[in-house]
Amino acid sequence: MDAKLFFQAFTKFLLGAVIFGLLIFLPAGSSHYWQGWLLMGILFVPMFVAGLILMAKNPELLRKRLNAKEEEKEQKSVVALSGVMFVAAFVVAGLNWRFQWLVLPDWAVWVAAALFMFGYILYGVVLRENTYLSRTIEVQEDQKVIDTGLYGIVRHPMYTATIILFLAMPLVLASPISFLIMLLYIPLIAKRIRNEEAVLEQGLEGYSEYKQRVKYKVLPYIW
Repeated sequence: MDAKLFFQAFTKFLLGAVIFGLLIFLPAGSSHYWQGWLLMGILFVPMFVAGLILMAKNPELLRKRLNAKEEEKEQKSVVALSGVMFVAAFVVAGLNWRFQWLVLPDWAVWVAAALFMFGYILYGVVLRENTYLSRTIEVQEDQKVIDTGLYGIVRHPMYTATIILFLAMPLVLASPISFLIMLLYIPLIAKRIRNEEAVLEQGLEGYSEYKQRVKYKVLPYIW
């Protein structure tokens, strides 16, 4: 086991969990915000398990996923705006629970949790199908076009998974107001995809032909 990679991954995991908890529970003003604990559980427990699996079976993919430093100028703005969106959505969710502005019923929270887990499973399938996936926009050495499995249906199934995950999050937190904030993710990801495809067309052999074969970017027959 790569001790340095394990330490890097565990440190980022722990820091992410702490920051996430603070963003939710401080505005809520209470640790009794059970929807917050539910989201942390279904988010971080599978993330920890997936990290251990990647550490054992594909440490290079884990290393790519840990690298979040964008080189593309346009992508830096997308990442920054996404960060602001997430902070706003989580803080508003805590305040929404604290002041009981507009709280979803428990059954809706559990439906959203099931939808979130479906998105997580989809995310895992995409990681298994495409070992070139990194968190930054780049063309890697010896990279090939992946056009099988989910990539034979849409060109960016990873973004399909993240849209499901991110739109389910505020509903698990019982905050429809936060859901409206998270809808901003759709135009942000559309901007990211435009830039990503320009980079791939320029640097990845066969990608232009792949675009002709697979017409949809994220959702079959819709987008």
